[in-house]
Amino acid sequence: MTLMGVKFSDLKTLENTANALGTNMFEGFEPTPKGISLIRDYVTGKLTFAEFIKLAKEKAYV
Repeated sequence: MTLMGVKFSDLKTLENTANALGTNMFEGFEPTPKGISLIRDYVTGKLTFAEFIKLAKEKAYV
C-alpha cells in the first residue's frame, strides 16, 4: 500500500492520511512524497502537532 511511493503499514493509516491530504489540497497544498510522509507520521502519532507545525513552517515537505 503506497501513495506517491510512500509506504503504509495498514489501510486505516492510508485512508486517514489520504483524507488529511485531500483537505490540505483544497487549501492549495501540492503533495510531495516528503509531505505525505510527514502527514502519515503525524496521523500515526510519530510526530506531535507542535513538531508537525514546526516542520510545515520550515517547508520540510518540499
